[in-house]
Amino acid sequence: MVVYPEVQALDVTGPVEVFDTVNRFLPDPAAGYRIEYVSAAAPLVRTSAGLMIQAAPLETGEGRMDNLLVPGGWGLGQALADHDLLCWIQRAAKRAQRVTSVCGGSFLLAEAGLLDGRRATTHWAYCQDMARRYPAVTVDPEPIYVWDGPYVTSAGVTAGIDMALALVEADHGAEFALEIARYLVLFFKRDGGQPQFSGMLDAQLADRVPIRTAQEWVRAHVEHPLPVPELAERVHMSPRNFSRVFRREVGMTPGQYVVQTRVGRARELLESTDLSISQIARRCGFGRVETFLRTFDRAVGLTPGAYRQRFQVLAPAGLLIEPPVAAGSQG
Repeated sequence: MVVYPEVQALDVTGPVEVFDTVNRFLPDPAAGYRIEYVSAAAPLVRTSAGLMIQAAPLETGEGRMDNLLVPGGWGLGQALADHDLLCWIQRAAKRAQRVTSVCGGSFLLAEAGLLDGRRATTHWAYCQDMARRYPAVTVDPEPIYVWDGPYVTSAGVTAGIDMALALVEADHGAEFALEIARYLVLFFKRDGGQPQFSGMLDAQLADRVPIRTAQEWVRAHVEHPLPVPELAERVHMSPRNFSRVFRREVGMTPGQYVVQTRVGRARELLESTDLSISQIARRCGFGRVETFLRTFDRAVGLTPGAYRQRFQVLAPAGLLIEPPVAAGSQG
């Protein structure tokens, strides 16, 4: 892992904790990961959060490597202007089996010319900037991570954990990677195609109390019919004024918000339950299964069945691996 001043601490520690946890559970230590930090600012590199990382000089990282990981951070601007760092990344990429980045680290890979002609992602807030700066790179703002040949780029900050788990899955299998995710108390192990943030985050609660009240009502009663006149009456507004103010405050019409909320709830149920498609359709307020299928496919780009197959994670019956216990301790 290459680090630099003001690197994002979680971009570094998130993936590293995944790899370190793997090392503690593997029966054969030789099959694990040996983690090395290199930096032009060695021996001590200060992260944006004030944590200090002990790193070796760049020139010590000249041997063969399985994974090169480049994180992002608030010091990215200065890192992009560091010619020696960019040249080292170019050379190191030729020796690495996989070249990966977290968040803004993809800018460093692109600046080094490594992503030209490839598909990549970065933090959703910077995808447009990346696309403008590097027109030869196909920037995809949606996925949590993108795997294109030997290059794996991940979205913002915590997405680096998902990417690290994908690398573990490639090295040690899906079942083992899922158990690592469970031990790290992750809510679920996200597939790379999972959107960077949910539709519910995309439409935050409005500032005006009546509109926010209507939004909260929709979320709490998604299984019921939610016609606009009824929502307007509930917050003591005329339907026309309600629709106008709602669109201005939320950025979409009340009808669009209802559909987005229904689809968001359906995604949650598909990911976390074994309910049938028809049961989910009813619980999310779709009067007909056909309507649910058509609406979900149009909004997500997958049928509900395909979405479940890719993203459902149910807790298995028991742990496949036992947590490490210090010698002499009583379990």
